[in-house]
Amino acid sequence: MSLELHPSGAAGRGNPAPFLDGVKNADGFRDYATESRASVKELYRLNHANQTLDFVLAKKAEYGKLDKAEMGIWEAMDFLNNLVDDSDPDLALPQIVHALQTAEAIRQDGHPRWFVLAGFIHDLGKVLCLHGEPQWAVVGDTFPVGCAYSDKIVYPELFIDNPDYNNPALQTPNGIYAEGCGLDNVHLSWGHDEYLYMVTKDYLPQEALWMIRYHSCYPIHREGAYAHLLNERDEEALRWARAFNPYDLYSKCEVEPNLAELKPYYEDLVAEFFPAKIRW
Repeated sequence: MSLELHPSGAAGRGNPAPFLDGVKNADGFRDYATESRASVKELYRLNHANQTLDFVLAKKAEYGKLDKAEMGIWEAMDFLNNLVDDSDPDLALPQIVHALQTAEAIRQDGHPRWFVLAGFIHDLGKVLCLHGEPQWAVVGDTFPVGCAYSDKIVYPELFIDNPDYNNPALQTPNGIYAEGCGLDNVHLSWGHDEYLYMVTKDYLPQEALWMIRYHSCYPIHREGAYAHLLNERDEEALRWARAFNPYDLYSKCEVEPNLAELKPYYEDLVAEFFPAKIRW
């Protein structure tokens, strides 16, 4: 699918929705050095200690069955209204607020409806918390497991407590992978990205699925790490992840969009792509 990306949407915050006027500039986001929420580093301490290759493989097998629940998109959204992401240094508001902020910024830039929908639902995989998963297995940046950890991952020093850190076979640049194997064959740390990809892969365009699956993989799509594992197809996948990223990141602010006014539009949008119930 070809799409002419708005220049500002591909590299900056784009033309934001009106409620985003006056938000902090790009330099104020993802600041892990000047930490304002103690929960952030604690989240990553647990994440980096427990996201082993075996853990990731077990979770992909468990949740890949899609037998946990049958519910609609709006039921999942209702759950997000009670969730605050402990990994996010930029926003401490319920997730449905972030969903609307992201989607509205995309809509303001005139992107296709499927792109707006991807922005609206991109974090719905966080319903993993509804299934009893701790936040360290749900949120935060994702990264490859089964090979050496990159220093481009946030808080890389915390991997010292991960059992895979002391397994020489898993700490070479390639690890269990062949060079150039492609992202489809690389196991990323388990969380909401991969889960929502599993749930939505039969309903959305490939470009939207790339956005959903890789939007938290900052070490690859933003920092350029693990290039030796990528193939030619990944260039397009990461292009879409990067096109989505400014809307996901720079739309965050403390001003909440009006859900009551916006809901009819998003109800129609969801119904265009999804049935009333889907498997989770």
